[in-house]
Amino acid sequence: MKLTRMLPASCLLLSLMIPQALLAQKPASSESPSYYNIGGVLSNNESESHFGTVIAHLNFDQQYVPRGTTYYDKTIRIDKNPIKTALNVCKHLISRRVYAVVVSHEPTGDLSPAAVSYTSGFYQIPVIGISSREAAFSDKNIHVSFLRTVPPYYHQADVWLEILSHFGYTKVIIIHSSDTDGRAVLGRFQTTSQTNYDDIDVRATVESIVEFEPKLDSFSSYLMDMKTAQSRVYLLYASQEDAYVIFRDAAIHNMTEYGHIWIVTEQALSANNTPTGIIGLKLNNAENETDHIKDAIYILASAIKEMTVNETITEAPKDCDDSGVIWESGKRLFGYLKTRNIRGETGQVAFDDNGDRMYAEYDVINVHENHSFVKVGSFYYESEKRKMRLKINDSSITWPGNTGKKPEGIMIPTHLKVLTIEEKPFVYARKLLDDEIDCADDEVVCPHFNITNGNEQEYCCKGYCIDLLKALAQRINFTYDLALSPDGQFGHYQLKNHTTGIGTTVKKEWNGLIGELVAERADLIVAPLTINPERAEFIEFSKPFKYQGITILEKKPSRSSTLVSFLQPFSNTLWILVMVSVHVVALVLYLLDRFSPFGRFKLSSNDGTEEDALNLSSAIWFAWGVLLNSGIGEGTPRSFSARVLGMVWAGFAMIIVASYTANLAAFLVLERPKTKLTGINDARLRNTMENLTCATVKGSSVDMYFRRQVELSNMYRTMEANNYDTAEQAIQDVKDGKLMAFIWDSSRLEYEASKDCELVTAGELFGRSGYGVGLQKASPWTDAVTLAILDFHESGFMESLDKEWIFHGNVQQCEQFEKTPNTLGLKNMAGVFILVGAGIVGGIGLIIIEVVYKKHQIKKQKKMEIARHAADKWRGTIEKRKTLRASLAMQRQYNVGLNSVSKSVSQNSEKTRYPILPPLPRTPERAWPKDKEYIVSRKSTSAGKPPPRYMPTYATDVSHLIV
Repeated sequence: MKLTRMLPASCLLLSLMIPQALLAQKPASSESPSYYNIGGVLSNNESESHFGTVIAHLNFDQQYVPRGTTYYDKTIRIDKNPIKTALNVCKHLISRRVYAVVVSHEPTGDLSPAAVSYTSGFYQIPVIGISSREAAFSDKNIHVSFLRTVPPYYHQADVWLEILSHFGYTKVIIIHSSDTDGRAVLGRFQTTSQTNYDDIDVRATVESIVEFEPKLDSFSSYLMDMKTAQSRVYLLYASQEDAYVIFRDAAIHNMTEYGHIWIVTEQALSANNTPTGIIGLKLNNAENETDHIKDAIYILASAIKEMTVNETITEAPKDCDDSGVIWESGKRLFGYLKTRNIRGETGQVAFDDNGDRMYAEYDVINVHENHSFVKVGSFYYESEKRKMRLKINDSSITWPGNTGKKPEGIMIPTHLKVLTIEEKPFVYARKLLDDEIDCADDEVVCPHFNITNGNEQEYCCKGYCIDLLKALAQRINFTYDLALSPDGQFGHYQLKNHTTGIGTTVKKEWNGLIGELVAERADLIVAPLTINPERAEFIEFSKPFKYQGITILEKKPSRSSTLVSFLQPFSNTLWILVMVSVHVVALVLYLLDRFSPFGRFKLSSNDGTEEDALNLSSAIWFAWGVLLNSGIGEGTPRSFSARVLGMVWAGFAMIIVASYTANLAAFLVLERPKTKLTGINDARLRNTMENLTCATVKGSSVDMYFRRQVELSNMYRTMEANNYDTAEQAIQDVKDGKLMAFIWDSSRLEYEASKDCELVTAGELFGRSGYGVGLQKASPWTDAVTLAILDFHESGFMESLDKEWIFHGNVQQCEQFEKTPNTLGLKNMAGVFILVGAGIVGGIGLIIIEVVYKKHQIKKQKKMEIARHAADKWRGTIEKRKTLRASLAMQRQYNVGLNSVSKSVSQNSEKTRYPILPPLPRTPERAWPKDKEYIVSRKSTSAGKPPPRYMPTYATDVSHLIV
């Protein structure tokens, strides 16, 4: 491979990835090779000589080299120019079939070791670094076959965490350069802190991250920002040159005096102006190249020996032009190398998945006066427990300010930024009007900064939590600025990918109040903030200032008053039995009175008539009258047996009416329906139906509770689509009947139920928890706030807040309202009025029918009467004619035989027997107007009696017949 001109290193690396010719590799033998060439790219003659010596001794060590196997050394000198180094690797190492390459570190940079890694890695030849510590070599996408016997710089973050845990510092500020190694240190610190330190009380958290560009001129602006933070523990990763500038400016701002703690890495420790009291790290055997060479060779021999036992090793590539096929044995050999774990000259040698050295040992260095470095501890491998251990002699440490007293590591501010959120009755927020200058005396200014549009509006806050905040500030002596939640949320998290120097991790990103506290933009949260495990992982909580749980709010179901509400006291079956009983008793009364020998008796009247027995109609009337408690004036039973049954029926009616009256009061007056739901275990909630909607607030603690509960997953999937942004909207929808069940904190729902007696909480509390004050992790105010809250509970202050803000005395009013009978309205008794109206209409209808029927009967009677009168007239006319003929015949007969009788005598007799009446008009019915019978008939007619049907014959010539 010939080059006509010098190319940049990056171009060389790309050219090495694409060989000029790809030739087929010759078939591998069925057995592993009997000899192995080990390549070395070393920095000096001493290292090359030692490399050959170690391999020569290795061949006589049967523990690592079996019989029949021989190792040979092939070394070259590392060059400053990475292109020349890469060409030499191809020309002098790969061409001699090296099975692995040991590479040293060129003093001026990492380009040459990187060139060796690129070249060898393309052919899958393992490369063992003995001095390269940059984070870039951990990326296996680039350095595919590189591993090292020295740890990368960013592994010092593991020792940092052990030192912080030893001294009890839980809040730090990390200062790092904005390069690959600097970001890798930060990522390693955060990942290891969350992974290896389960106890959140002792876990170190990062309060602030200061990232600077390398080769800086001044660090003063960063230091001014750091002064406003609480933490006084600074973790520094910087080069020797950058550390010099940082220490210089820190001394100017008095940040290297007592109260400040600096923990730095190896590079920063080597600065010429390291202040007194700084704690740094120093890697053991970091510059002992000969020991690392020996460990690298013996690790390689151990891996080859194990590999030959398990599988066949093929021959390595012979030159850079004969590499068409990747050397699979080299790839597997790299896997065997990563599993090594031996005790070497530099300590316990093992590798992680990235091929980086594990179990590296460090000395803990403390800078004393006159810039003297003193070892005060060590980070070493403990063989018995097979883990790393930190040991520090605290008494030998000199802290900044040249004192032996350990600083607190934190500055406790007395002016805090407090956040809250509008949640009645705990916090009432009202917008400050334009004509108002300041809030009222019982209110506190609480501006709201809208993160959406960047506008800030002035609000005034009061309530339960505001009074609690005032009491806390007075008790533990701090001042505060109060503000509302920027996005109006309590806070929930979302899982998002986060890229660090060592890879991609998934992090929980919080919003709302929790997000502000996690991002350390606030010091305190005084709000109805529920304590739960998800939040407690990221923030601190005080002891609960109010204990509560989760409950269900719903609107009291109003009893539907139908037109037959008055029939509710009895069941349908009982009503039917009563109706049947009335008619059965009436029938039996009728039969008893009918067949009883004592069912008739004489009335005390002059005519001597008797009263008839009880008929069926009267019996029914009697039975209904007794049942309906109406007076019975007539139609009562007359026999003894019937009257006994009547008494029994009267007792039955009394019991039925009394029971109906009592039950009617229970149904329509005293009873108040409570709730539709029995609680969270109600089957209608667990298997939510279409007509039952339930919801909570998105991202709230209640929402998190349902996510945690596996048995409520079916219910949560249904209600998730109905969840609201705020509790206010949900409560209003419950009042309007749009939402049937709202699941929320019991304190708020009990307040709403006490304020509006139409609302009620259903079932018992579940998911019991408490409201706590939220603080930052490792906040110095946590203990003080907790002790103050406990004291408030004992003194009765919290109880007074409950009475003042939550209940308002409305609970007693609602309880009294529950005990007060309902006032019956028209809709309750409408059926009775409709029944009366139906009776009136029915009576009117019946009377109309009776009138029509009576008219029909009268008309029929008139027709019959006319016919009867016509027949009587005809019959009278016939009789008159017969009588007249008979009279004429008799007169003629008497006139013939009795002519001797004097006419005067006859006339006198006639006048004597029949006085003369005044003339009357003749009618067809009366042929003889002077007849006595006619006179009687007139009297009878005037008395209302009909006239006689016929009259006797009257003759003037029969006076001789009178005696």
